[in-house]
Amino acid sequence: MEEPEVPTEHLHEHIHEAAHQGHDRWSMRVAISTAFMAAFAAVSSLMAGHQSNEALITQVKASDQWSYYNAKGIKAEVADAVLQLKETNKSDASEAAAAARKEKLKKDQEKIQEEARKLEAESEEHLNKDMLLARAVTFFQIAISISAMSLLSKKKPLWYVSLVLFALGILQFVIGLYPDLFGLLKNL
Repeated sequence: MEEPEVPTEHLHEHIHEAAHQGHDRWSMRVAISTAFMAAFAAVSSLMAGHQSNEALITQVKASDQWSYYNAKGIKAEVADAVLQLKETNKSDASEAAAAARKEKLKKDQEKIQEEARKLEAESEEHLNKDMLLARAVTFFQIAISISAMSLLSKKKPLWYVSLVLFALGILQFVIGLYPDLFGLLKNL
């Protein structure tokens, strides 16, 4: 899966130019806050990519477990066929051994199924974290753009809007890192 891009280099140049031209305190605050927004966007993007990769790896492991589960099922069916063949011979010892083997294969299959389902749930959790962190990146990118627009147009209300979006991005970022604290992944 691709990591979200954070195209902020061009905006940083304009912001720093405007800050150096104006040399006023407000321009400097906007420039500094925008730099923080860009840093959070970069970290969020990196974390979202990591969660996406973990989801993929875990899903592959779950798929491997399901393949193993199916192999055990095939072995159980073969054991059942052997049992049916041995019924014609009426050998009690070999019939008991085949029945025990079939029962063991079924129990192994139950354990494998449990592990596969656990891995699938873990993969889903990673995907949910990826979604939350990607949403944080989006908030940060929009906040950066609005912050740059506020500096270029010299309109403070736009900067305040960018700060609100930045705060929402931070909230998404924290929830993405620590979803169990908020119990949100279970409600999505």
